[in-house]
Amino acid sequence: MNAMRTGKEAKVAVVTGAGSGIGRAVAVELLAAGWSVALAGRRPQTLEETAGLALAAPEGSTGASIPVRTDVSRPEEVAALFAATVERFGRVDLLFNNAGTFGPGGVPVEELAYDAWRHVVDTNLNGAFLCAQAAFRQMKEQDPQGGRIINNGSISAHTPRPHSVAYTATKHALTGLTKSLSLDGRPYHIAVGQIDIGNAATDMTARMPTGALQANGEVVPEPVMDVADVARTVRHMAELPLEANVQFATVMATAMPYVGRG
Repeated sequence: MNAMRTGKEAKVAVVTGAGSGIGRAVAVELLAAGWSVALAGRRPQTLEETAGLALAAPEGSTGASIPVRTDVSRPEEVAALFAATVERFGRVDLLFNNAGTFGPGGVPVEELAYDAWRHVVDTNLNGAFLCAQAAFRQMKEQDPQGGRIINNGSISAHTPRPHSVAYTATKHALTGLTKSLSLDGRPYHIAVGQIDIGNAATDMTARMPTGALQANGEVVPEPVMDVADVARTVRHMAELPLEANVQFATVMATAMPYVGRG
């Protein structure tokens, strides 16, 4: 049996959706901590911007990065992402399965176009599966064997917002994916966990401070939190030894309407 690698030695990460928001914040955090990071996303320019932000950080960056243009809903592009990572860095110790989309906002279920539903499912669920599958294949065969996958869930993996059927369905499904991967990864020293995030300050939540639709029909401003707090939590999960795992973590703006939503 191959020797296990501890969390402190695990230094090669793949971050999807690394060109903006939570993915960018996590990538910068990992790079600043010395990880080598494959930055995956659909827009090469924003991936380069993420790499530049890490290099410009006051504490400096000791990690190397490569931008890899990737549509996670396409199996061939996911395979190319992991091949490029292994070719450059030799292994994969962490996958942060982060790429996702909310889809059309505020559309009642009876009006939601099938193409819109399919796009959210292809990105949030199928993309997460394809990346996890590629990570499993690499982590199972590499020496030392093993690694960690952290899926980006959501508060919506627990409780929906109004008019969010596609996003909510995929995030609930992601919890099932996390549990199944966690079980199937045990023989190969692959630890799998999920971080459920509520109202981190990104472009996706820009509307929250001005007002978000609530279950009772009111539009109410909601607080947000610094996305850097999410990034630090992901790093903590990532740097645990493989003998330890944060199965589920919820990180949210303290006063957001989650407990008691609806």
